[in-house]
Amino acid sequence: MSQQHSGQAGREVARTAGAGVLRLLFGVFLAVIAVALTLYSAEWFAAVTVLMTLFGAREWHRMVRSSAQREIADQQPIHVQTVITGGTIALAVAALSFRVVPLAFLFLALGAVVSFEWARRRDDNPIWHAGGVLYLGLPALALVGLRVFAAQGSLTVLGLFLIVWATDTGALVFGKLIGGKKLAPRLSPGKTWAGTLGGSISAAMVFGLYIAFFGFNAILAMLFAFGFSFVAHGGDLFESLVKRRFGYKDSGGLIPGHGGVLDRGDSLFAASVVLAVLVFGLHFNPMFGGRV
Repeated sequence: MSQQHSGQAGREVARTAGAGVLRLLFGVFLAVIAVALTLYSAEWFAAVTVLMTLFGAREWHRMVRSSAQREIADQQPIHVQTVITGGTIALAVAALSFRVVPLAFLFLALGAVVSFEWARRRDDNPIWHAGGVLYLGLPALALVGLRVFAAQGSLTVLGLFLIVWATDTGALVFGKLIGGKKLAPRLSPGKTWAGTLGGSISAAMVFGLYIAFFGFNAILAMLFAFGFSFVAHGGDLFESLVKRRFGYKDSGGLIPGHGGVLDRGDSLFAASVVLAVLVFGLHFNPMFGGRV
């Protein structure tokens, strides 16, 4: 190997290693904040959830703009669709926090209608913009609802986080180490079957240990987490589909090493909504053993 090629390879290895360290540090930092908010205060948890969905709304509406509106919107300091979605979710979460559940969903429905009409008048992909209100709003209500209404709200949300984080991290690690056949090359060229199964196994192990810590049924918890992790995989693939549809590699660059809020939260969005349906619709106990 020539000296030039050797130097280039060395710089590439250093760059990759630096990106990995940055991803790890910010991942740990965000996880600590999420755990602290989950355990400390339902009010602060709800407030930060709304804030993060506001950042996510900015990324979503920027991503799904029509080509004609993209140039116009890039010159504007505030994007109206982001304001509509952010305000809608803030009102919906406030209503939910005051336990007025029908009003919370009414706000989301009205926000989607307003978003659709605003985009329709500008010939700006109205279905996609209106869908963004629900794509971000339903997970926000699910997370806050689980934290506020579930029998063991903070522990339930923390368990959800552990499943999602273990799924994402395990998929990344096993995918890098093993490689192999691609899961959905047209949607996400980097995802492999090895990574997918590795992520699910990781979720089962981590959640099983979490439930075992409380002395509950760890075996059932592991089986649940393994199956439930595929919901998280599905959320990840859906966002990959949207990014591929509109020609984006990352939804944003707000979180160093991770991309945007949507890149970091795509698995959680799907998982939170499904878990809320299980808990509130089917009276499922995600702690597998009663109350602590």
